[in-house]
Amino acid sequence: MLDFLFSLRLWQLALLLNVVLCGFSVICVWAYRRWVLPGMRFGPGDSEYSGAVTQSIMVCYGLIAALTAVKVWDRYGQVAEVASSEATSLSTLWRDLGGYPSPTREKLQGHLRAYTDQVIRRAWPEMQAGRVPTEGVHMIDDFQRDLFAFEPVTETHKLIHAETLQAFNKMAHDRRRRVDAATTALPDVLWVVLLPGAFCCILLSLFYRIEEPRLQYICTVGLAGFIAMVLFVVFALDRPFVGDMAIQPDSYQRVFDHLMKP
Repeated sequence: MLDFLFSLRLWQLALLLNVVLCGFSVICVWAYRRWVLPGMRFGPGDSEYSGAVTQSIMVCYGLIAALTAVKVWDRYGQVAEVASSEATSLSTLWRDLGGYPSPTREKLQGHLRAYTDQVIRRAWPEMQAGRVPTEGVHMIDDFQRDLFAFEPVTETHKLIHAETLQAFNKMAHDRRRRVDAATTALPDVLWVVLLPGAFCCILLSLFYRIEEPRLQYICTVGLAGFIAMVLFVVFALDRPFVGDMAIQPDSYQRVFDHLMKP
């Protein structure tokens, strides 16, 4: 069910969440006023007590939902930064390889070009499908083997080789972080709180004693719509490589087009 929601377009997701929660609130208000309210006897302090309980529960739910939204936004930004950092490392590595003697230069740049093309064309679709790409591991191993086999002789080549090794280690580190983020998501226990909690908040809001039916409909639907928008943000950003808000390989494509394209 959750995977289906993550695969929706943003407007479809927003529409679905609002229709479900707002529709649920309308049905609940109608059923409450038709069957439940006529049989209830409110005492002098009942309304204040139910209001205090409802407010306490909504505050707790609001804190959980707000902190979750902030967390997924922060993680989304971190993953985007990791991808940009890897692309920058590839650019630096490519330029460092320009100082190597031939034919080592052409061989290493060929490895790097093939790896970058693989990230754009094959690894990224794998991550967008929620899978961990593995093809790049072998390409990195081949690049590392040939890089480590190079033995610099001149002082210039020694300095360039040291800078290249540093850039390679940075790139490999960023790649590992990007791959690990391919399956990142909120734990299931949070969804158990967020989704049922949304419906519970709507139900509990009914126990404010409101005489005017239209006012209760408006307030309950407004509450449901706000909860739907908070959940929309969480769904849209929870999986950084999936959906309309997915991080794209634009930075890799620019590096490939500007530096590596034959």
